Amino acid sequence: MEVLTTIADVRRRLEPHRRSGRTIGLVPTMGFLHVGHMELVRRAREANDMVVATIFVNPLQFGPNEDFARYPRDMDRDQAMLRDAGVDILFAPPVEEMYPAPLDTAVDLQHLGSMLEGERRPGHFRGVATVVTKLFNIAQPTRAYFGEKDYQQLAVIRRMVRDLSVPVDVVGVPTVRESDGVACSSRNVYLSPEERAAAPVLSRALAEAEERIAKGQRDFIRLRAHLEAFLVREPLADPDLVEIRDAATLNEARAESEAVVVLLAVRFGRTRLLDQRVIPLPRSS
Repeated sequence: MEVLTTIADVRRRLEPHRRSGRTIGLVPTMGFLHVGHMELVRRAREANDMVVATIFVNPLQFGPNEDFARYPRDMDRDQAMLRDAGVDILFAPPVEEMYPAPLDTAVDLQHLGSMLEGERRPGHFRGVATVVTKLFNIAQPTRAYFGEKDYQQLAVIRRMVRDLSVPVDVVGVPTVRESDGVACSSRNVYLSPEERAAAPVLSRALAEAEERIAKGQRDFIRLRAHLEAFLVREPLADPDLVEIRDAATLNEARAESEAVVVLLAVRFGRTRLLDQRVIPLPRSS
């Protein structure tokens, strides 16, 4: 595995492969890798001639009171994991390589990027869309791989690619979970033992939603209130976002939707965990 830190080196290294028609799979990450990231790499390795992973903790997507400085980092461990997984190139630039001067240009999805998580974290998805656009321009991949756990992020990237005619196939990969149902996340390391023991309440809430929808529940306002009450029965859980939306558009869910997505963001102390589940709505015969 080659480790590159400059945009020029990545372009130089990938250009002959692109000219020869080899496919390139891109796995963008912020590092501190876990088995969920490795599943993205596995999917990319399975479908492409070349696999490029990136590690870049992107300051643009962190708000002023968020955890950019304390975001976990372990480059040596990450490199070993990526090397063992068969990654060909790791692009790990310093901040000054990606942003040598203050940006005067940003990619901003006015509707999709300002709802839900975007309403709670103003500017977050502008930062995500901007850095992903840069990475797409640098690597020019055939396919790019993102986890479904960050469902709105995946939706933002897909819409950005569609709106800007970016020639990349965005592949969503199902959430990888730990043995007790907790979604794998780099932020899980922030949890105290007591908070970690409480965290499975998110996956239990998602299962509760799926069960009620399977039984015919279509009053999504009522179901949302039920899920909020379900979550707060766990004393350490502080729900910040409980939403049921149309899975295709992230607009309000309707009984006519083909599928809904249940979106959860719950705080445990200082740590905010995300989880989601897409639930098809059975059509009446």
